[in-house]
Amino acid sequence: MSGVVDLAAVKAAGEAKAKAEQARAESARTGGGGAVSPSALVIDVDEAGFESDVLQRSTEVPVVIDFWAEWCEPCKQLGPLLERLAVEYNGRFVLAKVDVDANQMLMQQFGIQGIPAVFAVVAGQALPLFQGAAPESQIRQTLDQLVQVAEERFGLTGIAVDPDAAGDSGAAPAEVPAGPYDALLESAVQALDAGDFGGAVQAYRNVLADDPANTEAKLGLAQAQLLGRVADLDPQQTRTLAAEKPADPAAQMAAADLDLVGGHVEDAFGRLVETVRRTFGEDRDLVRVRLLELFEVVGPDDPRVIAARTALARVLF
Repeated sequence: MSGVVDLAAVKAAGEAKAKAEQARAESARTGGGGAVSPSALVIDVDEAGFESDVLQRSTEVPVVIDFWAEWCEPCKQLGPLLERLAVEYNGRFVLAKVDVDANQMLMQQFGIQGIPAVFAVVAGQALPLFQGAAPESQIRQTLDQLVQVAEERFGLTGIAVDPDAAGDSGAAPAEVPAGPYDALLESAVQALDAGDFGGAVQAYRNVLADDPANTEAKLGLAQAQLLGRVADLDPQQTRTLAAEKPADPAAQMAAADLDLVGGHVEDAFGRLVETVRRTFGEDRDLVRVRLLELFEVVGPDDPRVIAARTALARVLF
């Protein structure tokens, strides 16, 4: 999903798909694989039930989490919209509503600074989606990306909804047909699992050689290159060197890589934008190109990328 940094998702994609298949098989074995009613697509979740209601459920279907509170006016606008979309998407995701006043620990664990805040959990991995009462068009675009990633990378095709209760066809989403590059993409995932970042990079490049617009390969390549760069870094030494040499391109790029892998997206972007401002000539161009590569990891539509592009333009022009 273009709006999310989740390096672990790429590395664990094969394992996540296996978990999803295992969960579906278990559900079928125990008789739990039948269609659900639309009311089951929107659930209230607390700390006690988070593991079963969200983490375990996310091995079968993406779970979108709406962090809200009764006193939050924007929440009152966003909540009903998300509930309507959950029914409209007909089992492609489940909406979990978390009252932050009653579940402070969950709010802290997700690092939420303000509400409404919306996350997704896919195959047990948390992904930040957006914060605030975003426009419906933006929310739909984000949900479409989430569903696409869940299907293509994790094999999660959603759950069936009872057609009588849903008021429409309610059919379970069709299985995504195998694509022409599935074998190469799978080999890239296997290379990542084995710590063979060079092999993963080559596999993604093989896909892009025939299909330069392949979104999954472009994202995978950027992430594999990043993982390869940070694999042998000493975090403490890298950050110490970056603090001592604020204008050194290599030191700042290495620290920015660590920032991004650690989920500190704004820090990574801010560090490199500032380094662009401090440098000139070939050094400046080197840092600029690295920043564009990190934009590719996060995705062009991410608000943090858009803000960083604006900051970069101010520095350059």
